[in-house]
This record gives sequence, structure tokens and C-alpha cells, in this order.
Amino acid sequence: MLGPLGLAATSPLLQWRQPVYIAAGFAGVLGLALMLLQPLLAAGLLPGLGPVRGRRVHRWIGGLLVASVVLHVLGLWITSPPDVIDALLFRSPTPFSVWGVLAMWLIFATAVLALVRRRLGPKLWRRLHTTLALFIVAGSALHALLIDGTMEVLSKWALSALVLAVTAKVIVDLRIWARRR
Repeated sequence: MLGPLGLAATSPLLQWRQPVYIAAGFAGVLGLALMLLQPLLAAGLLPGLGPVRGRRVHRWIGGLLVASVVLHVLGLWITSPPDVIDALLFRSPTPFSVWGVLAMWLIFATAVLALVRRRLGPKLWRRLHTTLALFIVAGSALHALLIDGTMEVLSKWALSALVLAVTAKVIVDLRIWARRR
């Protein structure tokens, strides 16, 4: 998780960028890095936390993920409002914008879903949350991989592959969609 952040911090592409733009980019890199923790926390696989504390931390990291997306988009808005408007309206000529905007809206939908989760029941909640998470991870990975930016290429691919693999493994292991009697 720290590797891509460290390599992005040393990127020569930061040389002539405004501090707000740099912070916005790092918020995006942090968001992708946090996605690696989320399935591990949900499944209780991080040592020293256990399943109950892991899920509690999962909620906090989810809030941090929403905040990092807001900072990412807000920082980009400050530096270039027309580009953000084009992205939000799906008019941007850059394919990475589509995936980023889709993942952003799915993250916001997941946050709203988390606020009403008690009304849904555990089975429906788990299936909806997991489905959204799967699309968020895929969209975020595509968003990151299509950008030629400060994230170094190999670390970006490695982090994206890890996030996808860990998410898929946890979903399979937790058997979210298995029929239970």
C-alpha cells in the first residue's frame, strides 16, 4: 500500500503541479490503497483485530474512502472545473474518466446503503454491498490503470491486481451468494 504512494510522491510529473492538484492525486492513490484493506477487514483476516473489530474498522475505512474520493474530485474541481464537469456528464474524451465517475457514484451509493443497512436485513445488505464493492474495485482499478499520471506503472498494476485478487478471494471465501438453509 505504501509503495505506490511513495513512488507517486517521487514522480517527476509533480514538478510543475499546483499543491491542490497534487493533494487531489494523492487522495485518489490513497483511495485505491484503502480498497486493499476493506475486504481483509470485512473478512476478519488482519492479525490482531478479529472479525468484530475488523468489521468496525471496515466501517471507518469506508468513511475514509468516501472522504478520499470527495477530496480527489474536489481538488480536481478546483484545478479544472471544465474537466470535472465533462467527466461527471460523461462527455470527457478520456476513458479513465468514465470508470472513475462510475466508481465514485457506486462508492456514494454504498455509503448511503450503509446508513440504511438495518432496514435491509443482513442477507440483502451483504449481497448488495458485495455487488457494489465488486464493481467499485473493478471501476477504480480501470480508472487508475488508464491514467498516465504520478503512480508508477508497475506499482499501479501491482496494487490494482492485489485489490482485485483480495476482493475476489474474500467474496468467494465468504460465499456471499451461496444458498443457505
